[in-house]
This record gives sequence, C-alpha cells and structure tokens, in this order.
Amino acid sequence: MMTLPSWRDWLFSAKTFFAAILALYIGMALGLPRPYWAMSTVYIVSHPLIGATRSKGLYRVIGTLIGGAAAVLFVPRFVNEPILLSLVISLWTGTLLCLSMRDRTPRNYLFMLSAYTLPMIALPAVSQPEAVFDIALSRSEEIVLGIVCASVVAAIVFPSKVAPVLEARIGAWFKDAGNWAAEALSPAFARSHPATRHRLAADILSLDQYISHLAYDAANADMVHTTRELQSRMSMLLPILSSLTATLDAARKLEQGVPAPLTGLMEAIARWIIASQGSKGRDEAARFQRQLADARRSGPDAEWNDLLIAHAVARLQSLIRLWQDCLDLRDMIARGEADTAWKPAYRRWELGGKARHYDHGMILFAAASASLAIFLACLLWIGMGWNDGASAVILGAVASCFFAAQDEPAPLIRTFFTWAAVSIPLTAVLLFLIIPAAHEFETLALMLAIPFLAIGTLASHPRFTMAAMLLTVNTASFLGLQGAYDADFTAFFNSSVAGVCGVLFALCWTLLTRPFGAELAMRRLLRASWKDLAETAAGSHRGDYAHLTSHMLDRLGLLVPRLAASDDDHGDAGFGELRVGFSTLDLQRDEHRLPETAHVAIDRVLQSVAGHYRECVDHHGQRQPPASLREEIDRALSLTKAELGRAAREAQNALVELRITLFPDAARFVALTGAVVAAPTAGETP
Repeated sequence: MMTLPSWRDWLFSAKTFFAAILALYIGMALGLPRPYWAMSTVYIVSHPLIGATRSKGLYRVIGTLIGGAAAVLFVPRFVNEPILLSLVISLWTGTLLCLSMRDRTPRNYLFMLSAYTLPMIALPAVSQPEAVFDIALSRSEEIVLGIVCASVVAAIVFPSKVAPVLEARIGAWFKDAGNWAAEALSPAFARSHPATRHRLAADILSLDQYISHLAYDAANADMVHTTRELQSRMSMLLPILSSLTATLDAARKLEQGVPAPLTGLMEAIARWIIASQGSKGRDEAARFQRQLADARRSGPDAEWNDLLIAHAVARLQSLIRLWQDCLDLRDMIARGEADTAWKPAYRRWELGGKARHYDHGMILFAAASASLAIFLACLLWIGMGWNDGASAVILGAVASCFFAAQDEPAPLIRTFFTWAAVSIPLTAVLLFLIIPAAHEFETLALMLAIPFLAIGTLASHPRFTMAAMLLTVNTASFLGLQGAYDADFTAFFNSSVAGVCGVLFALCWTLLTRPFGAELAMRRLLRASWKDLAETAAGSHRGDYAHLTSHMLDRLGLLVPRLAASDDDHGDAGFGELRVGFSTLDLQRDEHRLPETAHVAIDRVLQSVAGHYRECVDHHGQRQPPASLREEIDRALSLTKAELGRAAREAQNALVELRITLFPDAARFVALTGAVVAAPTAGETP
C-alpha cells in the first residue's frame, strides 16, 4: 500500500535537489561543457545514509578515471577500425563487469562504472578522436563536482549516520531469531513461519552492505570489526537453531518425550532469550549452563531418546554462549565503543572467515552475454550509419551492466526501459514549455524544484528507488542544461529515442539469451553445496575449518532468498546441508582422538556421506540416502557411546545430527555390533 512521503523522505529529496542544483550552478559558472552531468551524478550517488554516499562517490570517481583513461588509450589507436574498436570496448566492458560480479561489496560499483564509462566516453568521441582527452577530462571534472556537492551537503545538512540504521536492522534480526529460538524451546510460544527463518539468513547477508558503508561513517568507522564479529556469530546461530529444532522435534515424537525438568529449563531459557538482557544476563546464562550440564544423559547404556536429549543439551549450551556473545557485541555497537578486554563465550568453531561462494560459470556467462550485446549494438550502429546511435549503445551498455548480476535481469531492464521512456515526455515538457520562461538561474531552479522534489521523495522506498533514480538521472541528462538555452527538438528527440531503443535492444537480447531465472541459480547453488559436502566428507578440505564454515554460511545466505522468491514451502531447505557440513567437520576433527574401532567406523560414515552427495551431484538432484548409510551411522553410534571423554561426546552428537538430518523419518536407533573394516580408498570397490 502506497503511503504519503514522510518528513524524512522530503528532507532527503530536498538535500539531494539542493546538491544537484549547486553542482549545476558551479558547473555553469566554471564553464564546464556538460554541467548537467554533475547534476545527474548527484542523483546517482546520493543515498539517505552519509556513509553510503561517500563510498559510492569514491568508487564512482575511481571508476570514471579508469574508464576515461581507457578511452584516451583506445580511441586514437582504433578510431580508423570501427569494428576492432567495438570489439575492444565490448571486451573491456565484459572483463570489468566480470570483476564487478566477483566482488560482493559496495566496491563492485568501481568495476561496474569502469565497465560502462569506456563506451560512454569513447563512442561520442569517434567523430572527433583528437578531443577524447578533453571529453574524458571534462567528464571526470563534472563527476567529481557532483560527488563533492552530494558529499558536502549530506555531511552538513542533517547528516544521517549508518550506525542507527544498522542497529535497527540488527534489532529486528534479534527479534526474529529470538522468536525462532523460543518456538523451538517451548510449544507455549507461537509457531513462526519458515519464511522468517529464510529471512534471517538473507538479512545477515544484507548486513554486508551496511557494514561496508560503516567504514565511511567517520564517527563509527572503528566499529566495523565489532560489527563483523557480531555478524559471524549471528550466522552461526542459524545451524544451531535449525539443529535444535530438529532434535527436539524428534525427541517429542518418542514416547518418553523431553523430560519435565529440561522442559521447564528450556522455557526459562526461552524467556531469557526473548528478554535479550545483554551483558546484564551473564549470571543467568552461567546458571543455565550449570543446570544443562546436570541434565546431560548419555553413556554405554543410553537409548535413542537419551542420545537425542544429550544432543539437544549440547546445542542449548552452544545457543546460550552464542546468544550471550551476540548481546555483548550488540551492546558495544549501541555504545559506540569496543571492549578490548571482551572474550567470546562461544569458541567451538573459529568464526569470521572471509570465504565466499562464486558461481564462476554464471558470472562468465552473464559478462559474456553483456559484452556480446554491446558488440552487436555497435555493429548495428555502424551498419545503419545512425548519427545518434552512440546514445543507443551507451544506454544499452548501462542497462546490460547494471542488472547482469541478477538471476532474472529482464524484469529489471524492462523497468529501466519503462522509466527511461516516461522521462522523455517529462523532459520535453520541461525543456520546451517551462524552462524557456526562465531568464535567470534562480527561476530555473524553482521550475525544476517541483518535479525533482516530488520524484526524489520516492528514492527512500525500496520499491520505488529504481524508478526515482531513473526518472531523475534520465531527466537531468535528457535536459542537457548548459550555460545558454539552445534546445533543439529534433536533436533532443533523436538522442532520447536512441537511448530508449538501446535499452529495448538490451531487453530483447536478455530475453533471448537469459530466459532462465532464479530456479537455475538455486539448482546450481544446491549442486555446489552437494559437491562441497562430498569433498568435505571425503577429507579433501581437512583442517581449513574457518574457510569451510564461512563458505557454507555464505552459500546459505545466497540460497534462502531464492527459495523465498520461488515460494518454496520446505522450511528446512538449505539448513539441512549446512548441518551435515558441520557434522562432517566435527567428525573429522574428533575421529583421530578415538579408539581404532570407533575411528574406522566414523571414517566409513564419512565416506558413505561423500558417496551420497556425489550421487546427488551426478544425478543433478536430491537423492534418498541409502539405508546402508543409516546402518553405518548406527554402528558408529554404538561404538562412540561406549567411550568417555569430550571427543567421543562430540562425535556422538555429530552422528546424531547426521541421523536426524538425513533420516528424519527413520525408526529409532538400535545398537549394532559386528566387525568394522576400514573404509575403501579412492578407486576401490567396497
């Protein structure tokens, strides 16, 4: 439902318009050839948060300089070979676009801008190659002017810091995570929808953008490390909560159920989590840990229910430690100062790894598709001899680059086309009916204020951000305001229509070459997860736990938004693979500290897990785990529960996790005995 703009929306719109008019005025006063580029730049880089404005501005300056330097280098050398120049431009754009998609921080804007700045400067200069340096220089000057104006106004006029917005996002995440924890611990709490769990993972991934912007927020730059620490622990809460939910559900299905004392304790823990008391709850957390240690039930004679309860207790202990760490870190962020003496309570896994998942095949395909589109557009322009065809290639390149990283770029390019087309009549009315009546700059500013202020109020709303940016940027560009009024309807119409035709070409090309959507990306993500699990279980990544942990959590963050967009109704989708991954890492770390028979049994489990996921990869789809794998797990459980010590206890918990994840509907565990032989090595037949 559309609501009226708030005072914050009007304030941001007014600040942006003032910065844009200031940039336009200074550009005219300095005699820059295209001062309207400075005005457009303000609307491109402006953001409600000052840190985001600064980071976008910095990357835009660097990207423009790189693209301009490339234009100065290539145009004089290839101007007499238009096809070769077109090839160079398209290859440059594709290569820089590929680098942009390989960087999932705001820094990727630098590479993307470098990608389409080359055609933006080079193509208009082909008719006057001797002026390419002047064009690149003026383009850089005008962009720097726009960025300086946007940054100064954002910093001086009611600056909006990143930190408060980040704190609000973190607070909302805590509320959702607390509800999930409470519902898992006690049926008395309302049942949440699986979409909430998916949103938790997606929100953690989205925090990356805010944390990156935080580094440019002068008052909070030193909190980046603390916020990263919080993000890593928030990520680790997801597999813990997923595991705890599945374990308690399995225990409640059994006749013995969950013991009454543990049920009461879990209700108390749920209330503590919901209250989110921060550092004030440390004493209560310590008391919970002591009570949970007394509630652990396992041993040589332990039944399946006892193993489930012991596993649930271990997960509860991890949950409390992680939650307390998150509360402590959130308190530091709220205070704006880090506690150098702080020590984390959760130390089971090394957190904070920076490994990320990249689908190199899709990245190369998307970049190659955009590159080929630009090359074909150049050939069409050359073949048709269209004087204004450069505008078509430029806007087609911008549209292709902007949305190349999306699973389904066509709907977004369609939106780009729609609002680019809408900006033509809006610009025509302003340029030929209203602006001619302005005889001084002040009157011009007042005339522009009405449409630009109204449109600018939409920029703060995610649903309308793109529409607002396209309308303001395209309108400012199509107006072509300079020191003197010399508008020509024919030139305006040809140039504007050419630009829209370029976007239409990019849309048609995308519909032809990328008809698949999020479903393909989802399948590839799952297949990559299965391949990773097979290699991990087989011991290919042994010892690199921080790398594997961050890799698996990052892939989950990429997967769940796509699951939500596809209306997937499997609430545990994506979390199951994560839990199997952590279980295999647990077993690999602990198996060498167990007696030989248990070690061999666990190794057979790991090899069977690897074989199962290899089969999933080979068949390009989820497969039912073989019954032999469950027997291997039960045999290993029979051996480890007879052992004492932390290694045996952790291995036992990991085996229980594997069993309830891979075989949620299987009958209860029954102890298996018998000789255990070593797992076959690669290439052998068991």
